[in-house]
Amino acid sequence: MKINASTPLSQGNCAIPLALSTNPRQHSAAMISKTIRPCVGVILAGGLSRRMFANQTADNPQSGDKGLLRLGTATMIDHVVTRLQPQISRLVINANGDPSRFTALSLPVIADPIDGFVGPLAGILAGYRWAETNSPEATHIISVSSDAPFLPTDLVRRLAADAQIHPTAIILARSRGELHPVIGCWPICHAQDLAQELDAGVRKIVRWTDRHGTRGVDFADQIFGGEHVDPFFNANTPEEFAEATRLLARESHPR
Repeated sequence: MKINASTPLSQGNCAIPLALSTNPRQHSAAMISKTIRPCVGVILAGGLSRRMFANQTADNPQSGDKGLLRLGTATMIDHVVTRLQPQISRLVINANGDPSRFTALSLPVIADPIDGFVGPLAGILAGYRWAETNSPEATHIISVSSDAPFLPTDLVRRLAADAQIHPTAIILARSRGELHPVIGCWPICHAQDLAQELDAGVRKIVRWTDRHGTRGVDFADQIFGGEHVDPFFNANTPEEFAEATRLLARESHPR
């Protein structure tokens, strides 16, 4: 078969324009921009938050929802929404259980398509499926966690810029030399492969992303409350939540 510049080459379930598959850095910005269309943001809040609520009690109404803990004058997930929403075309929350607990955010809430709290990859698949139905023009989803209140305000722009050059790779945020597997840019064309791998028992994020090429985009520390802070600091434990509270208080009331 004769292949010309408009014939897509297959990579997994993705189609890559041939003109971008050889040496994409040589192509014009106008050509590259055609590979990426508006992204859907997915806040991953579907976990059990075991480390945050290790000492939970039966009458603790927030057990399992660390994103709903109040961090200053707002909940932790409020801070995530405030920092991410201006960067994204559409935003949803991935969470299991009663969706009404997120009503105040006025955002769609989507559950894992697989039972049993199998991990963040199920949330990525939920985001894929929602985007396919509700935002068919989107080519990628952007994922963040509900416990990262200091997200960079240029997160989407920088992840998408790398995705424009590598449209079928999975682009993960990296800071202080470490990848953050739940914060990234995910091509929707990998949805069926992810569904199959989850059915086969795959649970580790990087094990799956490496099938499609895992890339990292480096982010420097931010100055928050007068201190250098990892932009992907996540409040996963009571101690980390206390530190986030301290930093936010310093930012709100600098000395």
